[in-house]
Amino acid sequence: LDNIALNEEGISDKTRDHLERIGASARHLLNIINDILDMSRIESGRLVLREEEFSFSQLLEAINTMFSGQCEDRGLNYQCNIIGEVDRNYIGDNMKLRQALINILGNAVKFTPAGGSVIFTVEEAARLDNKTTLRFTVEDTGIGMSKEYLPHIFDAFTQEDSSTTSRYGSTGLGMPITKNIVDLMNGHIEVESEKGKGTKFTVTVTLTDATKHEGKNAGHDDLTAAAANPVVLIVDDDQMSRDHAVAALADEGIKCETASSGEEAAEMIK
Repeated sequence: LDNIALNEEGISDKTRDHLERIGASARHLLNIINDILDMSRIESGRLVLREEEFSFSQLLEAINTMFSGQCEDRGLNYQCNIIGEVDRNYIGDNMKLRQALINILGNAVKFTPAGGSVIFTVEEAARLDNKTTLRFTVEDTGIGMSKEYLPHIFDAFTQEDSSTTSRYGSTGLGMPITKNIVDLMNGHIEVESEKGKGTKFTVTVTLTDATKHEGKNAGHDDLTAAAANPVVLIVDDDQMSRDHAVAALADEGIKCETASSGEEAAEMIK
């Protein structure tokens, strides 16, 4: 609702500031609730993985769209490098893999000051018996961590600096959740960091090759071009819901078109 209000014409600077603070607080609270629910599922053993075919190229496009926009807003240099060739489709848990990568990239952006860089690298590490091992690397030039703290980075509710919560809005649960997701995938995660110089996360997971191949991913240029001008079609018979979705996606730099019915949407797609 705050996004809808922010798009109203004629609001004062003071009102805009209040609405932005309300929106930021609401998003922070939602993140905390989601993190706590995820940790609860993990600790109770109720977090399970799905095994279904998904578009790996679309996953990367979505991540690139999200973080290229965030980095631009924060004055950071963002790069996505694809080394070698990766398939367009794999079989695995698309949402959990996306969540793990977003958690790591989100931290890199959050803890890197303006003028720094965030580099996301994807490469095929091995392929055997219809299985492909992928290696994801996220390297930043941010504030880094001390060697003493590194062994505790995956402990729940731990933070190196007690001021991190107020300064960066961190809950201390993102990395424990990420590690548990990677462990469930029978993968591996490791971190290298130096105080004041930056951090490097490396995640290795093995996915099943999809039975329906659509060819190889052409590489970073194709993904960058596809993510540069994404357009989303929002279909909803409620005007307020459409406005809210448009405003929310606009914050991520995503252009939208809207339709009030399925019939209208079908005509627009044609």
